[in-house]
Amino acid sequence: MEQKANTFLETERVGKLMMKYAVPCVISLLVAALYNIVDQIFIANADYLGFYGNAANTVVFPLTVVALSIAVMIGDGCCAFVSISLGAGNRDAAHKSIGSAVLLCAASGLALTALYLAFQAPILTLFGGQVNEETLRHAREYFFWITLGVPFYMFGQAMNPIIRSNGSPKFAMASTLAGAAVNIVLDPIFIFVFRWGMMGAAVATVLGQILTAALSVWYLCHMKAVRLEQASFRPYCSLAKKYLPLGICSFLSQISLVLAMAAIQNMTLKYSALDPIFGQAQYTQIPMAVLGIVMKFFLIVISISVGLAAGCIPVVGYNIGAGRKDRAKSLFTRLLAAETIVGAAALLIVELFPRQLIGIFGAANESVYYTEYAVKCFRVYLCMMVLATVNKGTFIYLQSLGKAFASTAISMVREVLFGVGFALLLPLRFGLNGVLYSIPVSDLLTFVICLAVIVYTYRTLEDGGLKGLRLCEN
Repeated sequence: MEQKANTFLETERVGKLMMKYAVPCVISLLVAALYNIVDQIFIANADYLGFYGNAANTVVFPLTVVALSIAVMIGDGCCAFVSISLGAGNRDAAHKSIGSAVLLCAASGLALTALYLAFQAPILTLFGGQVNEETLRHAREYFFWITLGVPFYMFGQAMNPIIRSNGSPKFAMASTLAGAAVNIVLDPIFIFVFRWGMMGAAVATVLGQILTAALSVWYLCHMKAVRLEQASFRPYCSLAKKYLPLGICSFLSQISLVLAMAAIQNMTLKYSALDPIFGQAQYTQIPMAVLGIVMKFFLIVISISVGLAAGCIPVVGYNIGAGRKDRAKSLFTRLLAAETIVGAAALLIVELFPRQLIGIFGAANESVYYTEYAVKCFRVYLCMMVLATVNKGTFIYLQSLGKAFASTAISMVREVLFGVGFALLLPLRFGLNGVLYSIPVSDLLTFVICLAVIVYTYRTLEDGGLKGLRLCEN
């Protein structure tokens, strides 16, 4: 067995380690979330796009989440595996898993791009693109250019957690920030100066993603705790079978979110047509546009929640590999406290300042129905934010312990059984309002399950559980 790398993860104060790893991870995920949100802000404030462009952005958004789900499965799984391997002193497994993850991510990105280009029309229809002709036209334009950037987007997102596992959370953050900066600078130029419309927003995004991917490639050539070599870049299916299950929760939490989005967006499309106001042709796209904005704010908050938990993965994984369950327990306590604070702060913002939030997305230029529905949507859809953040933190912490099955099962219950189920059922009784009720009801019921999981996890860490964590052997 080789000498351990990153030994400071076992000796440094837990609170300091959480700050060091979680803060850059939060910023990285926030910036990744802001890619689409920044596009939507500029689109909403362009007089020739307006809420038609906003609705089109909402239609395409779930498709970027599909790409993200595959990327985080590879990246988060590899990150957890590498951290546990380094904690156990097995650097051979670490460098081989990273090399195979690089190959897998590149192949997946190219395959998804080909799939999107081949089935553009039915895919857009699945996510509500047929709301009206103008929205569909904008959605097609935005979708095409975003699709071309999918391989770069996936590579940058997958390498981000791997870079963190190598002890460089600040570089992971900086590479994402650099890409976002490019997007923010180019968006107003392409949309307002060149008047490229949806194409301009998409091209600005893709150029930023290319920069992040390029910086990730540079880092792979200059890694510290793990040194890559030619032998690293092989499929290594035996290792992939070990690290991919550790990322399956990240995958399912994202891909099931896409299923929930599909259900919510289609129910919104169906029941807005039956609404006495939104059933009118000039207002028909408002619920879809507003829904996208509220979902983006939800994504910002969840990105912070996920960042806090995912940033702890290298620390928890290393200490579990080193047999320091006491430190893993201490980190769990701090994580739950942080998640509660984030959720409470978000809840106060959406309840007290919904008009200011929707104002960022061009509400001053739109119908009064746009603003009023947005206020209602913010306050109802997001009223259980505190529970949502605690739930998400619990899912991911289990993942860092190597408990992939438990993490995946709870995540699936939240996103598919509750998220999709209530989105389909509640509108039958409550109409368009039922779509809004589906999220808080799902979060409340999931929290009941998570309470039992939290108690069990504490007992496991106290009683010397976590048997069978043999991931880094062989």
